Amino acid sequence: MIKVLINGCNGRMGQVLVNEIDRFPELLLVGGFDIHDEGKNTFPVYSKIEDIKEKPDVIIDFSIPVSTFNILNYAVNQKVPVVIATTGFTKEQLEEIKVASTLIPIFQSSNMSFDINLMKKIVAEVAKKLQGTDIEIIETHHNRKVDAPSGTAILLADAINEVMDEKLVYNFNRHDVHAKRNPNEIGFSSVRGGNIVGEHSVCFFGEHETFEIKHTSYSRNVFAEGALKAAIFLAKQKSGYYCMDDLVS
Repeated sequence: MIKVLINGCNGRMGQVLVNEIDRFPELLLVGGFDIHDEGKNTFPVYSKIEDIKEKPDVIIDFSIPVSTFNILNYAVNQKVPVVIATTGFTKEQLEEIKVASTLIPIFQSSNMSFDINLMKKIVAEVAKKLQGTDIEIIETHHNRKVDAPSGTAILLADAINEVMDEKLVYNFNRHDVHAKRNPNEIGFSSVRGGNIVGEHSVCFFGEHETFEIKHTSYSRNVFAEGALKAAIFLAKQKSGYYCMDDLVS
């Protein structure tokens, strides 16, 4: 059995993970980490690193960046693999994660959905075929999401930019710049409201037609399932940086 600790276990996704993990006979939940223990869990929940009693075989992180690095320091010291599903990192923080992956196995994805990662491959192929179009990414999430644009929107944009030889720039805010649209940009629009799990559209605007690729998540379970599969995969790996491409290929 692979012993799992969930960082951010009392959050929305953390609780989905708790409920889903029993579907995976290879995994055993041995603890959680969160700043508040609401007493609703049947497993130990720690709020201090030094209180963690049973060393896990893998950590699944669905939290916020500051909490990610708190548990990542523990993981590096204890040589524990980490699945990072948290989003909202700065470029400097992403580089720190890459450095940590030279010491322990790290699996990172801003979206654990198989279909989203399929969409990533599709939009990259479309971008190569529709060069010269205006590319816009529109993402919609629930009103509690704190980062914008979403990590998934950046994931999709990065896939497009990679096949375009990194020639595109990202525009997150048109409010302060009064100028025509840069033809070499990817524009981002973020919508927040209600309880929407996640919706992403990549639009290719041509002179006479528009091509749109859209993905909608109806349940957080798809992200939990992907993270748990990633945990099983990562527990067998050597130190290094892994992503959904390694899991779905």
